[in-house]
Amino acid sequence: MIRRLRKFAGLPVSPLVSVLRLSGTIGGGRKGLSLETLADDIDRAFAPDGQVAVALSINSPGGSPVQSALIARRIRALAVEKSLPVLAFVEDVAASGGYWLAAAADEITADECSIIGSIGVVSAGFGFTGLIDKLGVDRRVHTAGTSKGMLDPFQAEKPDEVAHLKGLQADMHAAFKQWVRDRRGSRLTAPETELFEGAFWTGRRSLELGLVDRLGDLRGTLRERFGDKVQIRLVNPPRRPGLGRLIGLDARALADGVADTMAERAAFARFGL
Repeated sequence: MIRRLRKFAGLPVSPLVSVLRLSGTIGGGRKGLSLETLADDIDRAFAPDGQVAVALSINSPGGSPVQSALIARRIRALAVEKSLPVLAFVEDVAASGGYWLAAAADEITADECSIIGSIGVVSAGFGFTGLIDKLGVDRRVHTAGTSKGMLDPFQAEKPDEVAHLKGLQADMHAAFKQWVRDRRGSRLTAPETELFEGAFWTGRRSLELGLVDRLGDLRGTLRERFGDKVQIRLVNPPRRPGLGRLIGLDARALADGVADTMAERAAFARFGL
Protein backbone atom coordinates (compact mmCIF):
# COMPACT_ATOMS: atom_id res chain seq x y z
CA MET A 1 0.00 0.00 0.00
CA ILE A 2 2.80 2.43 0.93
CA ARG A 3 4.56 1.70 -2.36
CA ARG A 4 1.37 2.46 -4.31
CA LEU A 5 0.81 5.72 -2.44
CA ARG A 6 4.39 6.85 -3.05
CA LYS A 7 4.14 5.94 -6.71
CA PHE A 8 0.78 7.75 -7.03
CA ALA A 9 2.31 10.82 -5.41
CA GLY A 10 5.24 10.77 -7.80
CA LEU A 11 7.73 9.94 -5.06
CA PRO A 12 10.68 7.58 -5.65
CA VAL A 13 9.99 3.92 -4.93
CA SER A 14 12.71 1.45 -3.98
CA PRO A 15 13.15 -1.61 -6.23
CA LEU A 16 11.20 -4.62 -4.95
CA VAL A 17 12.20 -8.28 -5.21
CA SER A 18 9.98 -11.11 -3.95
CA VAL A 19 11.82 -14.13 -2.53
CA LEU A 20 10.27 -17.60 -2.76
CA ARG A 21 11.83 -20.21 -0.47
CA LEU A 22 12.15 -23.71 -1.95
CA SER A 23 13.62 -25.61 0.97
CA GLY A 24 13.37 -29.34 1.66
CA THR A 25 12.76 -32.53 -0.27
CA ILE A 26 10.43 -32.51 -3.27
CA GLY A 27 7.33 -34.70 -3.21
CA GLY A 28 5.76 -36.77 -0.46
CA GLY A 29 5.31 -36.03 3.19
CA ARG A 30 3.84 -33.07 5.02
CA LYS A 31 7.08 -31.12 4.68
CA GLY A 32 7.69 -31.95 1.02
CA LEU A 33 7.65 -29.36 -1.74
CA SER A 34 4.87 -29.85 -4.30
CA LEU A 35 2.83 -27.73 -6.66
CA GLU A 36 -0.17 -28.21 -4.37
CA THR A 37 1.63 -26.79 -1.33
CA LEU A 38 3.48 -24.06 -3.27
CA ALA A 39 0.92 -22.85 -5.82
CA ASP A 40 -0.37 -19.97 -3.70
CA ASP A 41 3.14 -18.93 -2.67
CA ILE A 42 4.30 -18.93 -6.30
CA ASP A 43 1.35 -16.76 -7.28
CA ARG A 44 2.11 -14.35 -4.41
CA ALA A 45 5.73 -14.12 -5.47
CA PHE A 46 4.75 -12.83 -8.90
CA ALA A 47 1.77 -10.72 -7.76
CA PRO A 48 3.23 -7.30 -6.79
CA ASP A 49 3.11 -4.62 -9.47
CA GLY A 50 6.33 -2.89 -10.33
CA GLN A 51 8.76 -5.38 -8.83
CA VAL A 52 12.03 -5.86 -10.65
CA ALA A 53 12.60 -9.60 -10.19
CA VAL A 54 11.56 -12.77 -8.38
CA ALA A 55 14.25 -14.62 -6.44
CA LEU A 56 14.24 -18.33 -5.61
CA SER A 57 16.07 -19.32 -2.41
CA ILE A 58 16.84 -23.00 -2.97
CA ASN A 59 18.01 -25.63 -0.53
CA SER A 60 16.86 -29.03 -1.78
CA PRO A 61 18.47 -32.45 -2.33
CA GLY A 62 15.73 -33.38 -4.80
CA GLY A 63 12.84 -35.82 -4.80
CA SER A 64 9.91 -36.32 -7.14
CA PRO A 65 10.71 -35.56 -10.81
CA VAL A 66 7.03 -34.91 -11.48
CA GLN A 67 6.68 -32.29 -8.75
CA SER A 68 10.02 -30.77 -9.76
CA ALA A 69 8.74 -30.35 -13.31
CA LEU A 70 5.33 -29.01 -12.23
CA ILE A 71 6.82 -26.39 -9.90
CA ALA A 72 9.45 -25.33 -12.43
CA ARG A 73 6.88 -24.99 -15.23
CA ARG A 74 4.58 -22.88 -13.06
CA ILE A 75 7.47 -20.55 -12.25
CA ARG A 76 8.42 -20.23 -15.92
CA ALA A 77 4.82 -19.61 -17.01
CA LEU A 78 4.42 -16.72 -14.56
CA ALA A 79 7.85 -15.32 -15.41
CA VAL A 80 6.82 -15.10 -19.07
CA GLU A 81 3.34 -13.78 -18.25
CA LYS A 82 4.72 -11.04 -15.96
CA SER A 83 7.89 -10.39 -18.02
CA LEU A 84 9.97 -10.73 -14.86
CA PRO A 85 13.49 -12.12 -14.54
CA VAL A 86 13.86 -15.04 -12.12
CA LEU A 87 17.07 -15.33 -10.11
CA ALA A 88 17.95 -18.52 -8.24
CA PHE A 89 20.18 -18.53 -5.15
CA VAL A 90 21.49 -21.89 -3.94
CA GLU A 91 22.15 -22.37 -0.24
CA ASP A 92 23.59 -25.72 0.88
CA VAL A 93 22.38 -27.84 -2.01
CA ALA A 94 20.50 -27.80 -5.32
CA ALA A 95 20.87 -31.39 -6.44
CA SER A 96 18.73 -33.67 -8.57
CA GLY A 97 15.20 -32.16 -8.38
CA GLY A 98 16.68 -29.22 -6.51
CA TYR A 99 18.75 -28.38 -9.57
CA TRP A 100 15.66 -28.91 -11.74
CA LEU A 101 14.07 -26.07 -9.76
CA ALA A 102 17.18 -23.87 -9.99
CA ALA A 103 17.22 -24.28 -13.76
CA ALA A 104 13.80 -22.60 -13.91
CA ALA A 105 15.65 -19.34 -13.18
CA ASP A 106 17.24 -17.09 -15.78
CA GLU A 107 20.39 -16.93 -13.66
CA ILE A 108 21.76 -19.17 -10.91
CA THR A 109 23.98 -17.91 -8.09
CA ALA A 110 25.58 -20.31 -5.61
CA ASP A 111 27.99 -20.22 -2.71
CA GLU A 112 31.40 -21.60 -3.60
CA CYS A 113 30.74 -24.51 -1.21
CA SER A 114 27.16 -25.25 -2.32
CA ILE A 115 26.49 -28.72 -3.74
CA ILE A 116 25.18 -28.63 -7.31
CA GLY A 117 24.17 -31.21 -9.90
CA SER A 118 23.21 -34.88 -9.51
CA ILE A 119 21.47 -34.76 -12.90
CA GLY A 120 20.25 -38.32 -12.90
CA VAL A 121 17.56 -40.66 -11.55
CA VAL A 122 17.90 -43.11 -8.68
CA SER A 123 15.68 -45.84 -7.26
CA ALA A 124 16.81 -47.56 -4.07
CA GLY A 125 15.41 -50.23 -1.81
CA PHE A 126 16.22 -53.44 0.05
CA GLY A 127 15.94 -57.13 -0.71
CA PHE A 128 14.64 -59.35 2.08
CA THR A 129 14.70 -62.78 0.42
CA GLY A 130 17.59 -64.07 2.55
CA LEU A 131 15.99 -62.77 5.73
CA ILE A 132 12.62 -64.44 5.22
CA ASP A 133 14.35 -67.69 4.27
CA LYS A 134 16.36 -67.53 7.49
CA LEU A 135 13.25 -66.83 9.54
CA GLY A 136 11.27 -69.54 7.78
CA VAL A 137 8.58 -67.10 6.58
CA ASP A 138 6.35 -68.21 3.74
CA ARG A 139 5.61 -65.24 1.44
CA ARG A 140 2.13 -65.37 -0.15
CA VAL A 141 1.18 -62.89 -2.90
CA HIS A 142 -1.78 -63.28 -5.26
CA THR A 143 -2.25 -60.87 -8.15
CA ALA A 144 -4.51 -60.30 -11.12
CA GLY A 145 -2.00 -59.27 -13.76
CA THR A 146 1.41 -60.84 -14.19
CA SER A 147 3.27 -57.58 -13.48
CA LYS A 148 1.25 -56.45 -10.47
CA GLY A 149 3.80 -57.77 -7.99
CA MET A 150 6.76 -56.36 -9.90
CA LEU A 151 9.94 -55.60 -7.89
CA ASP A 152 8.56 -57.14 -4.70
CA PRO A 153 11.42 -56.73 -2.16
CA PHE A 154 10.54 -60.12 -0.63
CA GLN A 155 11.19 -61.94 -3.91
CA ALA A 156 14.36 -62.40 -5.90
CA GLU A 157 14.95 -59.75 -8.58
CA LYS A 158 13.92 -60.71 -12.09
CA PRO A 159 15.96 -59.40 -15.05
CA ASP A 160 12.88 -58.38 -17.04
CA GLU A 161 11.48 -56.38 -14.11
CA VAL A 162 14.80 -54.60 -13.52
CA ALA A 163 14.95 -53.80 -17.25
CA HIS A 164 11.45 -52.32 -17.03
CA LEU A 165 12.50 -50.11 -14.10
CA LYS A 166 15.59 -48.95 -15.95
CA GLY A 167 13.39 -48.02 -18.91
CA LEU A 168 11.27 -45.82 -16.64
CA GLN A 169 14.41 -44.21 -15.24
CA ALA A 170 15.74 -43.58 -18.73
CA ASP A 171 12.55 -41.72 -19.69
CA MET A 172 12.76 -39.54 -16.57
CA HIS A 173 16.47 -38.93 -17.11
CA ALA A 174 15.84 -37.88 -20.71
CA ALA A 175 13.25 -35.32 -19.57
CA PHE A 176 15.65 -33.96 -16.92
CA LYS A 177 18.51 -33.66 -19.41
CA GLN A 178 16.32 -31.90 -21.98
CA TRP A 179 15.12 -29.40 -19.37
CA VAL A 180 18.72 -28.55 -18.45
CA ARG A 181 19.67 -28.24 -22.14
CA ASP A 182 16.72 -25.96 -22.80
CA ARG A 183 17.35 -23.76 -19.78
CA ARG A 184 21.16 -23.60 -19.73
CA GLY A 185 21.94 -23.95 -23.45
CA SER A 186 25.34 -22.69 -24.53
CA ARG A 187 26.27 -21.81 -20.93
CA LEU A 188 27.09 -25.47 -20.34
CA THR A 189 30.81 -25.83 -20.92
CA ALA A 190 31.44 -29.52 -20.20
CA PRO A 191 30.39 -32.55 -22.27
CA GLU A 192 27.07 -34.19 -21.43
CA THR A 193 28.88 -37.40 -20.53
CA GLU A 194 30.32 -35.51 -17.57
CA LEU A 195 27.32 -33.36 -16.66
CA PHE A 196 24.44 -35.79 -17.01
CA GLU A 197 25.66 -38.94 -15.27
CA GLY A 198 24.55 -38.10 -11.72
CA ALA A 199 27.75 -36.56 -10.34
CA PHE A 200 27.65 -33.45 -8.17
CA TRP A 201 30.13 -30.66 -7.52
CA THR A 202 30.83 -27.60 -5.39
CA GLY A 203 29.51 -24.23 -6.47
CA ARG A 204 32.98 -23.16 -7.60
CA ARG A 205 33.41 -26.19 -9.87
CA SER A 206 29.81 -25.83 -11.08
CA LEU A 207 30.63 -22.31 -12.24
CA GLU A 208 33.43 -23.73 -14.40
CA LEU A 209 31.05 -26.36 -15.80
CA GLY A 210 28.36 -23.79 -16.65
CA LEU A 211 25.79 -25.18 -14.23
CA VAL A 212 25.67 -21.86 -12.34
CA ASP A 213 26.34 -18.31 -13.50
CA ARG A 214 28.11 -16.71 -10.55
CA LEU A 215 29.20 -17.15 -6.95
CA GLY A 216 27.60 -15.11 -4.21
CA ASP A 217 24.59 -14.85 -1.91
CA LEU A 218 21.06 -13.53 -2.21
CA ARG A 219 21.24 -10.27 -0.27
CA GLY A 220 24.63 -9.22 -1.59
CA THR A 221 23.74 -9.98 -5.20
CA LEU A 222 20.39 -8.19 -5.06
CA ARG A 223 21.96 -5.09 -3.49
CA GLU A 224 24.73 -5.13 -6.09
CA ARG A 225 22.24 -5.42 -8.95
CA PHE A 226 19.37 -3.22 -7.79
CA GLY A 227 21.02 -0.88 -5.28
CA ASP A 228 21.39 -0.67 -1.51
CA LYS A 229 17.74 0.37 -1.08
CA VAL A 230 16.29 -2.74 -2.71
CA GLN A 231 13.34 -4.12 -0.76
CA ILE A 232 13.51 -7.90 -0.26
CA ARG A 233 10.05 -9.37 0.34
CA LEU A 234 10.00 -12.92 1.74
CA VAL A 235 6.86 -14.63 0.44
CA ASN A 236 6.86 -17.82 2.53
CA PRO A 237 8.89 -17.60 5.74
CA PRO A 238 9.55 -20.86 7.62
CA ARG A 239 6.46 -22.13 9.43
CA ARG A 240 6.62 -22.53 13.18
CA PRO A 241 4.97 -25.57 14.80
CA GLY A 242 1.49 -25.01 16.16
CA LEU A 243 0.70 -25.03 19.90
CA GLY A 244 -0.80 -28.52 19.77
CA ARG A 245 2.34 -30.01 18.31
CA LEU A 246 4.60 -28.10 20.70
CA ILE A 247 2.87 -29.51 23.78
CA GLY A 248 2.40 -32.98 22.33
CA LEU A 249 -1.38 -32.99 21.84
CA ASP A 250 -1.24 -33.91 18.15
CA ALA A 251 0.54 -37.26 18.50
CA ARG A 252 -0.17 -38.48 14.97
CA ALA A 253 1.00 -35.22 13.40
CA LEU A 254 4.09 -35.33 15.61
CA ALA A 255 4.91 -38.89 14.53
CA ASP A 256 4.40 -37.98 10.87
CA GLY A 257 6.61 -34.94 11.34
CA VAL A 258 9.39 -37.03 12.88
CA ALA A 259 9.21 -39.53 9.99
CA ASP A 260 9.27 -36.71 7.42
CA THR A 261 12.22 -35.09 9.16
CA MET A 262 14.17 -38.36 9.23
CA ALA A 263 13.51 -38.94 5.52
CA GLU A 264 14.55 -35.38 4.72
CA ARG A 265 17.74 -35.66 6.77
CA ALA A 266 18.60 -38.89 4.96
CA ALA A 267 18.18 -37.14 1.60
CA PHE A 268 20.44 -34.26 2.66
CA ALA A 269 22.96 -36.70 4.18
CA ARG A 270 23.58 -38.22 0.77
CA PHE A 271 25.41 -35.00 -0.09
CA GLY A 272 27.32 -34.84 3.18
CA LEU A 273 24.97 -32.26 4.72
